[in-house]
Amino acid sequence: MSDHATEHAHPGAHDIPHDEHPGPGVYLVIAAILTVLTVAEITVFYVQGLQPVLVPILLVLAAVKFAFVGGFYMHLYYDSKVFTIFFGGPLLLALLIVLGLLLLFSHLEGVLSFTVP
Repeated sequence: MSDHATEHAHPGAHDIPHDEHPGPGVYLVIAAILTVLTVAEITVFYVQGLQPVLVPILLVLAAVKFAFVGGFYMHLYYDSKVFTIFFGGPLLLALLIVLGLLLLFSHLEGVLSFTVP
């Protein structure tokens, strides 16, 4: 297939210079970072002194891991920002819905005691 035909098949594919995409070394570094974060999650779980703040710590570590996986292995970091918005917007909406449902059900179960005027 010629370059001209490829250009029409994938519009905007040549907008990003080829030197911006990562090589194998970057993926190995990201894999090492993800391994360290996983070890940190396991360590935090077994440290007795961190039990009161276990859930927030694990949520932050999971969010960081998700950002690395989404950014590098799903190529969101190197693609157009439009793809990040299309991916992040519905994700944010889903998180807000889950948070709303958690608050609603915890209120209905009497876990939270706030009064509605």
